[in-house]
Amino acid sequence: MKRVGFIGLGFMGGGMSMNLLRVGFPLTVWNRTPSKMKLLLNAGAMGAGSPREVAESSDIVIDIVTDSPDVEEVLLGADGVIHGAKPGTIVIDMSTISPSVTRRIAEELGKKGVRMLDAPVSGGDIGARRGTLSIMVGGDAEAFKDCLPIFEAMGKTITHVGCSGMGQTVKLCNQILVGMNMLGVAEALMFAAKSGVDLKSCLTAVSGGAAGSWQLTNNGAKLLKGDLEPGFKVKDYLKDLRLIMEAAAEVNMPLVGTSVVQQMYRSLDAEGLKDKGTQAVIRAVEKLAEGKLV
Repeated sequence: MKRVGFIGLGFMGGGMSMNLLRVGFPLTVWNRTPSKMKLLLNAGAMGAGSPREVAESSDIVIDIVTDSPDVEEVLLGADGVIHGAKPGTIVIDMSTISPSVTRRIAEELGKKGVRMLDAPVSGGDIGARRGTLSIMVGGDAEAFKDCLPIFEAMGKTITHVGCSGMGQTVKLCNQILVGMNMLGVAEALMFAAKSGVDLKSCLTAVSGGAAGSWQLTNNGAKLLKGDLEPGFKVKDYLKDLRLIMEAAAEVNMPLVGTSVVQQMYRSLDAEGLKDKGTQAVIRAVEKLAEGKLV
């Protein structure tokens, strides 16, 4: 069985790496905050002192960190994966970053005989824990096939979408849909509240029809409880919105609806809500409606 290294044990990486352990992959882990390694070490993973050390003891190295500079640091930095990886190693970046940065990193790794897949995920912390993530993969088709058992330990919908950078591009498409859908959920529920409709009945009625969605079922239910705690934080979604707008500019694509979503989430940041979940967009909608959902 392939030896797997995992870098980044935050909201998503903790659950994802635990699922790899559960199906029996020999696992080496590293995290910038060492305390986050403890649960994995207690479950049987080996610890490393740096990304380089992870690569030295792994056939396949996975990373999931915050932004493009973070990926560059753990993969290409002074103590990065590139300095410990052997020819034939496969790197799987499961972060959400710039498609153009992805291609540049893949090119640098390729000079050392290391193949890279960009495989961002969707499904939030719930999907990470349950192993039900949607994984969109760009890069070499043979490397994808080699890594399929690893992906299957972490996700249910696993799709090879094209060459290097295409996984990231598809993830940005996903984030366009997520944000516009979440804003729609917030507006619809606020409209129901102002109109005097019972919110639980409304949610049940529309969830089973053409308007049904993951955001409505999961985050809509959270909103009815007044729960703004994060499965995915506002500040992280704002990073994704920035990536979307940068990538859209590169291909001269106007994104009218997404621009509105971006401004709504910027207003949450201005209100000090950056560490709340993305369902906190209800606070911006409430302000505009001059009312409260619950």
